[in-house]
Amino acid sequence: MSFNSGLNMEQSYYVATANAFAASPRLEGDIETDVVIIGGGYTGLHAALNAAERGFSVVLLEAGRIGWGASGRNGGQMIPGWRKGAAELIARYGKDAARVIFDLGLEARALTLDRIAKHAIACDVRTNGHLTLAAKPRDLEWMRQEAETLAQTMDYPHARVLPATEVETKARTVAFHGGFLDAGGGHLHPLNYALGLAEAARGAGVALFEQSRVIQADSARGVIARTEHGAVRARYGVLACDALLGDLEPRIAKRIMPVANYVIATEPLTSPGAVIADDLAVSDSRFVVNYFRMSADGRLVFGGGERYTPEPPADIARFGRNHLLKVFPDLRGARIDYAWGGLVSITMSRLPHIGRVGDLFFAHGYSGQGVLTPAIAGKVLSEAMAGTAERFDVLADLAPPEFPGGAALRSPLYVLGMLWYALRDRL
Repeated sequence: MSFNSGLNMEQSYYVATANAFAASPRLEGDIETDVVIIGGGYTGLHAALNAAERGFSVVLLEAGRIGWGASGRNGGQMIPGWRKGAAELIARYGKDAARVIFDLGLEARALTLDRIAKHAIACDVRTNGHLTLAAKPRDLEWMRQEAETLAQTMDYPHARVLPATEVETKARTVAFHGGFLDAGGGHLHPLNYALGLAEAARGAGVALFEQSRVIQADSARGVIARTEHGAVRARYGVLACDALLGDLEPRIAKRIMPVANYVIATEPLTSPGAVIADDLAVSDSRFVVNYFRMSADGRLVFGGGERYTPEPPADIARFGRNHLLKVFPDLRGARIDYAWGGLVSITMSRLPHIGRVGDLFFAHGYSGQGVLTPAIAGKVLSEAMAGTAERFDVLADLAPPEFPGGAALRSPLYVLGMLWYALRDRL
């Protein structure tokens, strides 16, 4: 079984509708290159593409199948910026630094769309906006503040607060109190986007290897990435494993938490526009977020719900359906055709962890913003390898704190925290 095939990935809607992609060989023997990339998701693929375009020779090692980690399993929501909004960035870093950080987040969106256009990636991309539904009346307070801060301080006049009456015309859900519409948002088919990046990397000369799990990465002098059947020696390396990092690099594992994510897709609906209008991507403001959108063939793709243990539900479809019906009770008669899950990583601050250990660079911990953010992460990593580290340093300075208790205690403490916040959601 493939390293990243667990949690029902073979039965996902994305695999069922994936574009053709020729498998890559397993690494056999030793190779020397300028840059070795460990991980074949968005971060690794963007880093590989950027490095190759700068003239580096690049080898990418994927433990399982390219795109089958979080990059090919997620909800496909393109949400501009970071998990922390503009107002929170200003409160934490000041106006000037926050503006630099915010602009890097916007650049991630532009880079993503540029890649899709440049390489003609067929991934059902839609850019009609992202709507955050206000689960509580007081959510409208921070939404208004955020829209005002975006317009006045960040020169981003593309977000507005919607009253409950207008939200009702956008999403046929249970009652919400209003919403925050960011016109810069959107959604895509995440696996086909990853496969398109991989094809672009191949075209740029990147050597791709699948079923080539790295069991040791030595970064003391250059980087040596060893698999069971070979090794790659490189001047630089990029660790792009996210929630599947395991114990490969313990020095950074304490700053991320792998969490499970479950998604379902209904049968094609008769009137998808009556369920979600304008082809929007939608999520809610709960701490345990629900998120949903329409697929290109009219299915509701829904993710969310609460689960705090590493074991998956016995029936992912039933688990997802129970949560879907809390948001869309009118879809009680809709059949669930696909159900799957995967692991994503979060950080204590919900800002990404980007940095380096010796000559091994890394980027992970996108905390739910992992569709757009890897584009800028991959770019600044390649800039740093080429000798220009200013933008890399900006993102490295966002380094989140370690989870209390480190890797050993982070899971039980996370469970306690999630139970508390879930209770607050209910109350």
